[in-house]
Amino acid sequence: MRLVRIALANVNTTVGAVKSNVDRAVRLAREAAADGATLALFPEQLVAGYSPEDLVQWRAFVDAQWSEVERFAKETADLGTAFAVGLTVARGSHLYNAAAFVHGGRVLGVVPKEKLPTYNVFYEARVFARGAAGLVDEVRGVPFGDLVFDFDFGTVALDVCEDLWSPDGPMRRRSYAGAEVVLNLSASPFRLGVVATRREMIATRAADNQCVVAYANLVGANDGLVFDGGGFVAQNGRVVLDAARYREGISAITVDLDRTRRLRNENTTWRDDQQAFAAADPRIARVRSTAPAASRAKLAYPVPAGRSFFLPGPAPATTPREDFCEDLLDALALGLGDYFEKTGAFKTIGVALSGGRDSLLCLYLARRWISRRFGHLGAEGEKQKAREILRAFFMPSRYSSQETRDAAEQAAKDFDTPFAVVSIDDAFERELAEVEKMLQPGEKLGAMARQNVQARVRAARMWTWTNSASGLFLQTSNMSEKAVGYTTIGGDMEGALSVIANVPKTVVNYLLDYLLEKTKLPGILLTLKKPASAELAEDQEDEKDLMPFPVLDACFALYAGEKMSPTEVRDVLGTMFPEHDPKQIDGWASRFARLFTQSIYKWVQTPLCLHVGNLDLDRERALQLPVVQRTEWG
Repeated sequence: MRLVRIALANVNTTVGAVKSNVDRAVRLAREAAADGATLALFPEQLVAGYSPEDLVQWRAFVDAQWSEVERFAKETADLGTAFAVGLTVARGSHLYNAAAFVHGGRVLGVVPKEKLPTYNVFYEARVFARGAAGLVDEVRGVPFGDLVFDFDFGTVALDVCEDLWSPDGPMRRRSYAGAEVVLNLSASPFRLGVVATRREMIATRAADNQCVVAYANLVGANDGLVFDGGGFVAQNGRVVLDAARYREGISAITVDLDRTRRLRNENTTWRDDQQAFAAADPRIARVRSTAPAASRAKLAYPVPAGRSFFLPGPAPATTPREDFCEDLLDALALGLGDYFEKTGAFKTIGVALSGGRDSLLCLYLARRWISRRFGHLGAEGEKQKAREILRAFFMPSRYSSQETRDAAEQAAKDFDTPFAVVSIDDAFERELAEVEKMLQPGEKLGAMARQNVQARVRAARMWTWTNSASGLFLQTSNMSEKAVGYTTIGGDMEGALSVIANVPKTVVNYLLDYLLEKTKLPGILLTLKKPASAELAEDQEDEKDLMPFPVLDACFALYAGEKMSPTEVRDVLGTMFPEHDPKQIDGWASRFARLFTQSIYKWVQTPLCLHVGNLDLDRERALQLPVVQRTEWG
């Protein structure tokens, strides 16, 4: 047996906090070594924090990262474990997103990332140069480029995040060059459903290359990007470790590299491909570590779950519904909480609690983060933290109902949140009177203006509160309403962080139904009893103003996600919703396309948003559309 222990280190980094990030890494490195780790890998851009974006244009920032990696090497010199660490490095006029291999107190070599994503939320090619096959050079006297690393226990390769996602990435040639273990340092943002995709892809790469693939992901949030952590180790196609997510810490597994060598020998296709590769005389440099590796004498052969090599492991304890809801709720709560803490500008979190679904979900998410962050204090300590940090404000006008007031007050009580009722009626009347003075003959205050004034008075009041209480003002609009402009600029679009701006209304309702079933909280029950309404006019209901939310969300997914024309959207809607009249379906499809196009100027002005899906409404990160456009083509 040739046993090695591989540790995955999930670290919650902050962009620019190079010293603090490395302090965290050193602590986890010692934990990994104490657990007997032979190899330990940290996330992509560990030292810089992800994503550093244009901050890497400051060369002092890049230089500081190298200094911190050298400090990491010095402080882990006595551990024996070899560590893969992510950072930015400079080579001439180029900057690289890279992985450094550290062992025995020195940096053995640096491997640059080759596949630089420029889709969805990524812009890496804007600032980084690409590594390349056969590139061999030095950076600061250290080998740099297309490298593999030889130890007394076997050969190891490094690659960075996206390099693993391509079947024709550097892993293939480095495995053919002898690497039995590939360590992938990743900062892969959370997206709904991505975990199953990651697991399958990593298992596939391990099978294709007949190697051990270890993948460690960043945990935590920076700006609107949420990283769920976790990771996998897969040996020759079989996943042997599935690390816990949403936590900072170490996960580890022992593998037998003799098994990998045996399976390579048995797989004639892999052997033939490897021999063809070797005959082409590839330029992959080999780096040998002369320092002693961590002792492997106490490592035990990995025994399968249930102590059987033939029977399946234990059945999952959760349902797909629970997995979906808990995953999304954890991601949103982490994004909110890390923004609150890491920004350093806030002491409290404020929600304009309307008694409706969206603001209720946002308050719940803030309370969920407090539970995760301060749960170690016990139930009473956690409640005290909630009372210190959270604030809820109900700001009724003449159109607000007693039902929504009761729902808001009960929700605040359920979530241990100080609650204040502050009417806006007087300010509403004063504002209308002042605006009347601005109108020319023939102009008059319309119904829309009367509705929007209420939202704007509330927003202005919240901003004044933030100035007085160092408050993080949460913007609570959902994706569905945002997509069709059912929002008010200067009103409910205001805030310092848009928490659910990329969560469709059908998902908001689904989450609240789940939470009611799970918690039985009366505030959620009272909120769900009343049809969704902005309560800016008499007898207003959102779905009557727009269309049924399942139809609206289908329009959005088909038009903005699948890039269908309005005519194609109409045809699919007819199949999805046969209970509705075809003329009604046609009207909804046409209306959606018109409202969506006319509302782009609105949603490009929203606050920073949390990204949790494959389709986000954020011009700077995901769906990049011109503000001025027409749909004559559809």
